[in-house]
This record gives sequence, C-alpha cells and structure tokens, in this order.
Amino acid sequence: MGYRVWYSTESLADYIIDNTNLSEEANIEKKKMYESDANNANNFHSLPDHIKKILYLDAPDLIVEKDLEPIFSIEISTEAGTGHNVFQRFARLAASVENNVPAFYIYPDAVIIHRENSTRWDKINPLIFKALDKAMDIYQIPALLYYFPTDLNDYIDNPEASPNINTKGLKFDANILSYAGCPDSNSNEMNSMFYAMNAILNEINTYGFIDGRNRTIRCHEIVSRIELMETLYHARVGTRVWSPLSSIIQVPTSKIINYLSNFHDSTYHIGDLLNSRDETIIYCVDAKFRGDPYPGALAAIDYLKSRQGKSFEERYYNLVLAWGKVEETDTGLLIKSNKTNQSVNTFCNKVATSEARSNILNKPFSELNNHEISRYYMQVRYGSMFSKVKEIRVYSYFADAILFYDGALWRDG
Repeated sequence: MGYRVWYSTESLADYIIDNTNLSEEANIEKKKMYESDANNANNFHSLPDHIKKILYLDAPDLIVEKDLEPIFSIEISTEAGTGHNVFQRFARLAASVENNVPAFYIYPDAVIIHRENSTRWDKINPLIFKALDKAMDIYQIPALLYYFPTDLNDYIDNPEASPNINTKGLKFDANILSYAGCPDSNSNEMNSMFYAMNAILNEINTYGFIDGRNRTIRCHEIVSRIELMETLYHARVGTRVWSPLSSIIQVPTSKIINYLSNFHDSTYHIGDLLNSRDETIIYCVDAKFRGDPYPGALAAIDYLKSRQGKSFEERYYNLVLAWGKVEETDTGLLIKSNKTNQSVNTFCNKVATSEARSNILNKPFSELNNHEISRYYMQVRYGSMFSKVKEIRVYSYFADAILFYDGALWRDG
C-alpha cells in the first residue's frame, strides 16, 4: 500500500513530499481530501474511515498516512494571528491529536497590516503555544507550531521597507509553479519542520505505528521545538489577559443550573454531568451567531482552562458557550439580547438547514441516485455527524451547554 498524502491543495502535498524523506519513497499516492459531507456531498463519503475520524470536527490541509495509518497532519495559514484569529483552526489540530496523529501548524509570527494612519506588524497571540502544549501534555502526541517565514526580523521597525510588503511581509517559496502558496523552503523554520517530520517518519518506519507514534514526543527534533515554543510563550505573554480568555467568566455551576431551569419544568432534572463540577467556564460571544473564529477559540478554551483528560467528561470545569451579553446576578445569569438578536432558534435553524440539505436518510432506496447509495450507508453508520456545518459540529462537541437569551441546549451525560 505504501504512502498516501491526502491534500486540500496539491501544491502543498508536492511541497511536503519533495522536502522530506517522503521524496525517497518509490510508492507515494496523492489523493484529494474533502472537508465534510455538508460541503462536498458527492465525494466525502468515499474517504476511508480512518481519514473520516480525523475530520469529525474540521479538515486539516494535509494528512500523510502509511499503510492506512495516519502519520501526521498539517494546517497552514497566512492570516494575522492576533485576538481569536490564531485559534480559528485549533479544532482541526485538536481532532488530529485526539486521534493520536501528530499535528503541524504553520502560522506567521506576524504579518504587515495597513491602518488609516500606519503600517505595522500584527503579531501572533502567544496563547496558541500554551493551548498546543496542553494538548500535548494530555495526549503525549506532538502538536507543533512553526512560523510561516516573513521579513519580521529584518524589518521589525520598518515594515514599509519589507521587500515582500505586497504579500503582508510573508516569504513564499521561489518555485511558484510547483509550490504555489507554500512557505519559503529555504527558511530556518521550514527546515526545522522538515527535520521534525523526518524524525516522525523514521520512528514509524523503525518501531511501527503504535510504538513509533508513542516515541515521537521524545524525539530530539520535537523536544527542541516544544522547548522553543515554551520560551516563545513566556517571552511574550506578560501579564495581559489575551483573547479568547478575555471573553470568559467563571461562575458557580448552580447559576448555570438555575438559568437552565427557565427552559424546563419541575418534572425534569438536569443530569449528572453538569452537576458533577462545582464551577463553570462561560465563553461569552456578543456577536452574530456564526462560525470562525469562534469554534476554534472554544476548542482552545477547553484545553487552556477546562480539560484535564482525553474526554470532555474529564474536565475541571464545565465549558459553556453563551451568545449575547452575559451578566452574573446573585442567584443566576442574565443573558441580554443584543442588536444582532441571537435566538436559540438561530442555532436550531442552522441545524435544520444542514439536515434538509445534507441528510438523505429519509429517502427510500428507490429514490437514491447511484452516487448516493454509499453516502446513505455512511449516514446510516454516522448519522448526520459529517452532514452538519462545521460550527454546529464543533460547538456541540466541545460545549457542555449553549445559552441564548431565549433558550438553551445542554448535555445530561
């Protein structure tokens, strides 16, 4: 069977193959990867089961596998990493390590942004290093960030003079025909990443998939990167409360239970899960109900503040998502409708729309088209797990409850 490289962009697949020990392999197959059943109904169901398992939250940009065993995944971004933005892809990284697959995140240390009266470098939020470190601590699987190369070090005080100012200071690979959109392969950061990838390949080839993956966290190239990430975090974090932690509050769980009582009668009793934790972390989003960057930020908050084990059941605190302006009262919570009027029906309508568009389980066999038969069978097994839009999948996976001013959804177990 050999190696397969699953890609969203083929140029990135070629870039990784040509710059790592994969280039020495005689039998490498490149395969297109589809994000979800929700956005690619004609093809997603054809992906093998072990790939679908990594895509249950969100799809990375690339997955390398050998003999049907995923070896590592890659996520790449060229966006400014301030605020919530750097966490936009975090759910993808979490899905990888939660399946014992090492994850690589390529993200610029800073990019050049233009404001009305200034041009400056917008730097990465250092909390990303802490979130990745927590994921590694729990799963003992590498989750490493490497900087997309930029002109930052040479033009930190003079961004206007950056020779790559037209690409926000980013340095792309010179071979634009083969590696369009890929980072400069001659940079120290990318070479360090290639060494780490080669170390993982060597461990897998020498010790097999299970023992090899378990050994990767102790590889010299990876230990060195983890130590550098810790250094980068402490050098930049300071005393500031960074996003998304600036958008959370911690309350007694009794106040959550009190709020939920507004939406059920006295014959119903909240289950054991929420009540098992005395305190609750609430991620407060006073914005229009939507996806990015909030799903990834919620996932990051789980690792930064709540998670202590491999399952959402193993948390210090409940993790709750609230839409609107949240005020804590003496006995409970008050969630005020803001100008965007984010009703619980906003969530329910989005679920219903996804189901109406993607779920084919209500069809009789005679109405299934040829290409829908195996997709139908996938949905029989997984239900609408892959058929809902990404934000619905991620919110319902990470949040113990979701609160709106006029309704709420919660887990009982």
